[in-house]
Amino acid sequence: MLTQFTSQLIADTGISTGDEGKGRVILEVVQELREATGREDAVAAVMKVNGGANSGHTVAGLKLNLLPGGVADPHVSYLPIGCGVVADPRKFLWECAYAEHHGHEALRRLAIDERCLVSDPVHRLLDLAWEDYRVHVLQSEPRGSTGRGITPAYLDEVGQFQIHYADFLGEKDQYVDKVRERINRAERIIEHVCRVAPERWPSLFDTLTQAETRANQELIDTGRCEAAEFDFTRFAGAAPFSIDAEALIEVYWAAGQKLSEQITDVRELTLRELDKGRYIIGEFGQAYWLDKRHGFPPNVTASHTFTPEFFQSAGIPAQPVHNIGCCKAYDTKVGTHAFITQFEKDHPLGQRLQKIEFGATTGRQRMVGWCDAVEKGDALRYGGFQDLVLNKLDALTQGEDWQGSLRICTAYTDPQGCTLYHVPRNDAYRRTLQPVYQEVPGWNQDISGVRHFADLPPEAVTYVATILQALIEVAHHGDNKPAKMPNLRYIGVGPEPSQIIKDVPPVEELLRFAM
Repeated sequence: MLTQFTSQLIADTGISTGDEGKGRVILEVVQELREATGREDAVAAVMKVNGGANSGHTVAGLKLNLLPGGVADPHVSYLPIGCGVVADPRKFLWECAYAEHHGHEALRRLAIDERCLVSDPVHRLLDLAWEDYRVHVLQSEPRGSTGRGITPAYLDEVGQFQIHYADFLGEKDQYVDKVRERINRAERIIEHVCRVAPERWPSLFDTLTQAETRANQELIDTGRCEAAEFDFTRFAGAAPFSIDAEALIEVYWAAGQKLSEQITDVRELTLRELDKGRYIIGEFGQAYWLDKRHGFPPNVTASHTFTPEFFQSAGIPAQPVHNIGCCKAYDTKVGTHAFITQFEKDHPLGQRLQKIEFGATTGRQRMVGWCDAVEKGDALRYGGFQDLVLNKLDALTQGEDWQGSLRICTAYTDPQGCTLYHVPRNDAYRRTLQPVYQEVPGWNQDISGVRHFADLPPEAVTYVATILQALIEVAHHGDNKPAKMPNLRYIGVGPEPSQIIKDVPPVEELLRFAM
């Protein structure tokens, strides 16, 4: 049952470790607000709040990194990029070309905050060099970075070496000096700290070339960009550990000038549109458990990934916000995460899910596991979500390759036999834990065509209700006060925008179906 939004500010976040289908929520919320207000232009802006090109999401068939999902709705006036974002200017131009190739006006609506941080190939080379350091110097597992240069870009921010988009509006000489300093620092770090072997230096440029060529193949095939546009070897210097500063400066200054009319003060844009009574949706990358402060390093991102960052990135006072938390009907992770509910090797359902679990733009294989209600419930407790979205319920339908009950992790046990109902913050201790499962019957009916909650198989209803019950019990375990019930706003039953159930009963009614 759809409930009213409680604020003009709406946060679209994840409550797990990313890849929860946050992108699909954007257009649904926009349409809801349009119908509720009777205004075609009810939503003024969909803003990218955090991260950079490391957060892939799919909206109306568009695979995006930097552009907010509002690009797929022509009546969303602005696509702001908050000052909490780090962004490669060429990536903006490539994604705008990609969106416009698919019939969506993008560049004119783009509004990049003056304080948004400029990232460039220097950060990406550092990203790859630190991965090289982990593997070849520390002899440990790679972190699993996307290689998009996000962490090195944020290191420049906290190290006071920022280059802002406002620098593209100033004198070129000042920008040149900052970039030369950035290049010089990176060359020394890669050679003397990361200790990349000289023979591996060229491979860093090759890796970037291959990754961006693959990601932008459609632009190449359609003639919107030349393949040479994605050749990063042009930025390699003549000697190992040298970067061609002249080439990089000219390419990136030119890209910044193409975006100059889109560089603005997002703070003023936000307050102005709120004064008009319009809505602003904050689109987050990653998810609660990847927050750099609340997650578990090194398997975190370099930004803040849930609601408080909305105000920091928009640059406005903290105020009421409507929080939407997205998750899957099962769990996935990438990198070297402790995955307490991961499927045992060769489990037929796990093998099936792995066939559909790849990063939207990076193509990285995801690990898969049973639904972890402890992780999600903990995020619900501390993240303050009014609404939940449960995606990919259809993927759990039984088939010829798998028959059996479904599992939901409702607690953990430690080696001493103690039961835990929250996620411990000590990572070493967390890695000793085992899941406590509740089993729920599965179903074999195809639900990808279901559009009304009443048409779901009884077993699917029970599974959804039992997950919600487990989340609430974890979120309020040990509390004496009455539980605040989150609303289950949508259930996703397929990848297409139309494959969604919106008439979910109120939570009190839904919980009656739980086991």
